[in-house]
Amino acid sequence: MRKIWVKVDPWDKKMVTTALEGGADAIMVPQGFTGKVKELGRIQTISEDGDLKTGEDVIFFTIKSGKDEDEILKLSQNKKVILQCTDWTIIPLENLIAKGADVIAQVNSFEDAQTAFGILEKGVNHILFHTKDPLELKKTLSQLKSLEDKTSLETARIIEVISVGMGDRVCVDTCTSMTSGQGMLIGNSSSALFLVHAESISNPYVSPRPFRVNAGPVHAYTRVPGDKTKYLSDLSAGDQVMIVDFKGNTTVGIVGRLKIEKRPLMLVKAVVGDKQISTILQNAETIRLTDPEGKAASVVALKPGDEVLVAIEEGGRHFGHKIEETITEK
Repeated sequence: MRKIWVKVDPWDKKMVTTALEGGADAIMVPQGFTGKVKELGRIQTISEDGDLKTGEDVIFFTIKSGKDEDEILKLSQNKKVILQCTDWTIIPLENLIAKGADVIAQVNSFEDAQTAFGILEKGVNHILFHTKDPLELKKTLSQLKSLEDKTSLETARIIEVISVGMGDRVCVDTCTSMTSGQGMLIGNSSSALFLVHAESISNPYVSPRPFRVNAGPVHAYTRVPGDKTKYLSDLSAGDQVMIVDFKGNTTVGIVGRLKIEKRPLMLVKAVVGDKQISTILQNAETIRLTDPEGKAASVVALKPGDEVLVAIEEGGRHFGHKIEETITEK
């Protein structure tokens, strides 16, 4: 998962509060100012006397020549290495990323951050952002936090919808007000997840709940940050989940609570190419999948031939982590 550290040097209270309000993951300050950061908010600090200590846990490395690549790789095995370089062509970041180096790129602009995060599609996991302009920091954090990885979505064709009886259904109430075309990826198999639409649609029976996804039964998988999955029943307040729109854009949502209740369920079967996939959802008009145009499609109105969006992946999962292994789930 991407992390954004903010460097505040020299000390500037306004820059620290801007970083906190913008969702920075950590703040780097000069020695002696860690306590002042903690007075303003709960966040990880990087300093000689911080949570992560510069010179011990975190080191700066100034790239001078292509010969530095091997040393950077070695250092990154047990330390967080912040790279400083005026000419990134000396050792292209993609070389280090391809070799598995967990490095942090120091950047001074939104454009440089985009480049660092986007290299080899995977990009670096961390950046250290340094500016002395609070407006620039606020704008950059806002834009960077909305630039999560895209999810590849495919079109599936519905082949059958049948009632299956009662079960324990999970509503995921997030701390995000979702809009039309947004929801969460849910499925019976971690390799085939349906885009279940948020309850952001008005109807005559109940007020919209744009923070909620009526996701499915306790056994179902959902996508979470870090390219992992979790069972719905394993989620709890404070956990992070992936919110996805119909174009595949993603953002991180925070779970506020789960509501688990006995409800009538229905099995939705679909096909993508020659692959049959399925999910189970509550049998109610307000539960919707998402069609290729981003429109919400009520599960009670689904019929064979209708098209909905899904995320398909190869391989299997072990404790939520993707693995290269053939696993059959029916």
